[in-house]
Amino acid sequence: MSLRCSSFVFQTFTIKLKMTDFGEILRNIGEFGLFQKITLIALCFPNFVQTFLFASFVFIQSDPDRHCNTDWILSAAPNLTSEEQLNLTVPREEDGTFSKCEMFVPVNWDIDTIREYGLNETTGCQDGWVYENMLYKATIVTDFDLVCGRASLVEVIQAMFMAGVLVGSLVFGHFAESFGRKRATQISAVLLSVFTMTTALCPNVYLYLVSLFLVGFGGGGYQVNSIILSTEWIGMSKRSWGACVSQLFSAIGHCVLAGMIYGIRNWRLAQLITAVPLAVLMIYIWFIPESARWLLSRGRKEEAKQLIVKAAAINKHPVSESLLDKIEVNNTVNNGGIKIIFRSSLLTRYFFIIILSWFSVNLSIYRLYLDMENYGLSIFLIQLLFGVFFNTLCFTLHVAAGDFW
Repeated sequence: MSLRCSSFVFQTFTIKLKMTDFGEILRNIGEFGLFQKITLIALCFPNFVQTFLFASFVFIQSDPDRHCNTDWILSAAPNLTSEEQLNLTVPREEDGTFSKCEMFVPVNWDIDTIREYGLNETTGCQDGWVYENMLYKATIVTDFDLVCGRASLVEVIQAMFMAGVLVGSLVFGHFAESFGRKRATQISAVLLSVFTMTTALCPNVYLYLVSLFLVGFGGGGYQVNSIILSTEWIGMSKRSWGACVSQLFSAIGHCVLAGMIYGIRNWRLAQLITAVPLAVLMIYIWFIPESARWLLSRGRKEEAKQLIVKAAAINKHPVSESLLDKIEVNNTVNNGGIKIIFRSSLLTRYFFIIILSWFSVNLSIYRLYLDMENYGLSIFLIQLLFGVFFNTLCFTLHVAAGDFW
C-alpha cells in the first residue's frame, strides 16, 4: 500500500463565483467524462510503479546466510572442500553454527600444521563475505556488504526513503499552493524518474542513501499533487473514483511486484525496469492540464476558461460562452498558515483523526511487511495476496464512499 502523507494548506483562498460555481460548470461539461478519465489514469499510472519503491525493500534488502571469505587458506591447500575450509578457518557459535561475522586470523603455515595445532585467534571478516542459499541473485545487502558492523545501515536506508517522502509531501504541498498543481506534479515527477534510475547505478551505499532520499522526495510530492490535480477536475458525485483509482493502481502494483521479483531476483535490474514506465511519464507529463480550480483561485479566469472549453470538447458536452461569462472570480489570499486549522474545533478534530489514522494504518502495513519472512509461506505468494487484498479493499471503499456521497 502506498504511503500517503497529507500536505498542509499554508494559504487559503476566498473565491466568489457569481451565479455559476465550478461545480455547476463540471455538471454541464461532465463530472467524470473522457477528459477526467484520461487525466486521472495518466496521473495515477505512476502509482503502479511507486509500489515497487515503497514495498520492494522486503526483497532488495534480503539478508542471506553468509560466512567470512577465507580463501587465504587455499594457497596452502587448494583442494580443500568447502566444509573443511570452514572447519579450519571459521569459529563456531554456541549453537554449533559457523560464525557470520568472525574468522580465524590468517597464518603463514602449511596445511598440516594448521590441522595439527588449529587456529584460535579470531578477527572480523577481512576479505568480505561468502553468501549462501540466496533467494535472490543480488540484493543491496550483498552488493554493499551491509552485514555485521554495517547491518544498521539497512534500517537507515528505509528511514532515509521515508524521510524523503515526508519532506517531499510537505514541500511540494506548499509549492503547489503557490505555483500550481501542474508545476509541482511535473517537478516531482522528474525527480522521481531521474533518481529511480540513478539509484540502480550507485556504486556505494552512501550515494545510494542520497539517491533514495531524492526518490522519496519526488515520490512524496508526486503522490500528494497528482491525486489533487486529478480530483479537482472531477465532480462531487464521482470524486470517490479519484482516490479509488489511485489506490487501485497501487494495489495492482503489489501483485505485479511479486511476479517481477520472482522472475528477476536482481535488485539493480528490478530498479532499472521500474524506471522504464517513469520514462514514459516524462513524455506526457508536460501535457497534463492545470487545475482550473487553482487558476480561478489565482484570478486567472481566461486560462481557466480555455481549459474548461477543452475539457468540454473532449467530453462532447460543449459549454456555452454565456455560462462561462457568468463566472466572476474575486480572490483574496489569507496567509494565516496552518494555525487556521486550529481556529476551528471541528477542523482540529478532523486534523488529528486523519493524522492518527494515517499513522496507524501505515505503521500496521509496514509491520506486516517487515514480518513477511516469518509467515511460513512463500514471500512471493504473500506479496501477491497483499495485492489481491488491497484490490478488494479499494472496490469496497469505493462502494462505501459512493453510497456516502
